[in-house]
Amino acid sequence: MTTAHQTLRPTSAQLDAADPLAAQRAAFYTPDDGQLTAYLDGNSLGRPLDITVASLQSFVQDAWGSRLIRGWDEQWMDEPTRVGDRIGEVTLGAAAGQVTVGDSTSVMLYKLIRAAVDSQPGRDEIIIDRDNFPTDRFIIEGIAKERGASIRWIAANPAAGVRPHDLDGLLGERTAVVVLSHVAYRSGFLADVKAITAKVHDAGALMLWDLCHSVGSVPMELDAWNVDLAVGCTYKYLNGGPGSPAFAYVNSACQDILQQPIWGWMGAADPFGMTDAYQPAQGIRRFITGTPPVLAMQPLKDMVELIASVGMDAVREKSTKLTEHAMNLADEMLVPLGVAIASPRDPAERGSHVTVDHPLFADVTAKLWERGVIPDFRPPHGLRIGLSPLSTSYAEVELGITAIRDVLLELQ
Repeated sequence: MTTAHQTLRPTSAQLDAADPLAAQRAAFYTPDDGQLTAYLDGNSLGRPLDITVASLQSFVQDAWGSRLIRGWDEQWMDEPTRVGDRIGEVTLGAAAGQVTVGDSTSVMLYKLIRAAVDSQPGRDEIIIDRDNFPTDRFIIEGIAKERGASIRWIAANPAAGVRPHDLDGLLGERTAVVVLSHVAYRSGFLADVKAITAKVHDAGALMLWDLCHSVGSVPMELDAWNVDLAVGCTYKYLNGGPGSPAFAYVNSACQDILQQPIWGWMGAADPFGMTDAYQPAQGIRRFITGTPPVLAMQPLKDMVELIASVGMDAVREKSTKLTEHAMNLADEMLVPLGVAIASPRDPAERGSHVTVDHPLFADVTAKLWERGVIPDFRPPHGLRIGLSPLSTSYAEVELGITAIRDVLLELQ
């Protein structure tokens, strides 16, 4: 039976017709082989832009093919910081000189967390939540073993996420660094960066935020929030492609007091001096290690410019409406089948993905993929509906959730 509330709610077609960002969907490459029906995994791997096909070809033929080694002197030496500055300006609320691109997320996390621990003699505790992404937890376990540090675990409700009061009783004079995710990878919970960072600073510790599930979908003001350190990947909402390099944000106030632990020639003061001893470069360049992945940076540059053309506030507004639409559809079609919504109801506490739980969702996800409907699955039984605002339509969301319902009915 259709309720009055459902009748009054706009349809997917009406939402798409009123969407000010609808035209941006045409910018993304869409295969014409019929293998893709609904893409609900933009929070794991963003779709490529059409322009990226041409820009990569141009890079191979011109910047690489024609200029060859001269490209390093002409532009590539500064590519990590130039691209970093643009990511900072468009998506992070970060002034120039504080973001660099290169390495994987894991390596970036290692460098910054280890540097934070080493910079504070007498502070030998690292705080992280037990439900954080495995890489973050594993990196911290390795650093703790390496440096003789202790880990203090936050036991927050996974669906509710880490809130400022969850740090009560954990922060203290031995806390070196706190590591949390801005958007939780399971539930999509959106943490209060400003309040938590202030609380960590009151204890005299450093704060590192993992931005992998928020950059490009949630506006940030890292400088204004006084964040010390942050790391994020570029293959989700920045559409850099599989394995595209991560970025590191190091607040300018921290750059001279932190010594990153992996010394390499590109982070040295004089990379081509071939000096006998390592002398770190000034500023954000000291956090570079080896030769930067210049080719792998090119696709994400296209997406950053697309985001810049519409603005992060518009991206966030679309994201909020998409996830709200997904939750309404899930309430109507999935909850009656025993599905639980495992993401925050309050849009102010939700990133750009919605997680729904059911014991059969591992099998459901496998069958959906066979039909060209692509969400992803996270154990023990969470199906994530990841909605990339610039490439996803409301109709696509409804099509995908309808398919989830149909497959679940088949398996029950």
